[in-house]
Amino acid sequence: MAVVAQLARHVAPVIDMVYPPRCPLCGAAIAGQEGLCLDCWSTLEVPAQPEAHGSAVPVYAATYYTETSRRLVLAYKHGGRIALARLLARLMAARLPEVTPGRAPPVLVPVPLHRWRLWSRGFNQAALLARELARMGKGEAEVAGLIRHRRTPNLGGLGREAREQALAGAIRLNPRRIAQLAGRDVILVDDVLTSGATSRACIAALAQARPASIAMACFARVEEGHHLAHPAHQSSPQT
Repeated sequence: MAVVAQLARHVAPVIDMVYPPRCPLCGAAIAGQEGLCLDCWSTLEVPAQPEAHGSAVPVYAATYYTETSRRLVLAYKHGGRIALARLLARLMAARLPEVTPGRAPPVLVPVPLHRWRLWSRGFNQAALLARELARMGKGEAEVAGLIRHRRTPNLGGLGREAREQALAGAIRLNPRRIAQLAGRDVILVDDVLTSGATSRACIAALAQARPASIAMACFARVEEGHHLAHPAHQSSPQT
């Protein structure tokens, strides 16, 4: 790893010369390849502290779901700009607690995609974030911890009851990963937390492994007063 890091430092100036760093949102020149310009950065809204959601599970959100975070997520998930995973994960990592010395690190479990959606999209955005967080020392990624064995419709525009019905029984604990999760601190990872229906289904499945604790980390959280008026009608980034 040290050799790779050293090589990256030597190659970075060449990359910057060939591909001058630009803000991924507005195109303004920036200092490094992974970041935002000051103007775009200033429009991100950061929660004051971790918050509990419907399952009384602490949620570590990097930002609220605003126009700026929405554009980042859309570029990342639907625009094919998977290189943004590192930027989004870095902002998420800043919100997560430090790993306790002498204690097993948390297990980072991404919200799963159904295999058909994974094949059509080409990647699971939550899994990429979990891997980046693991590289940043925030835990151990276990991308196969959960399985979405049934396709679910896009949840945008659905009410709470309809969302719960759509997800009923769709997400299950991977029986081959129970030993890796039992007795460990588990962090569920996703790009956006909207109504919480998907996360509740994931948390219920994870609880079957009897982990020591469950928390959630996301890049953007939809919160009343801090999000677009109708996110479901503006290309909402539903998983």
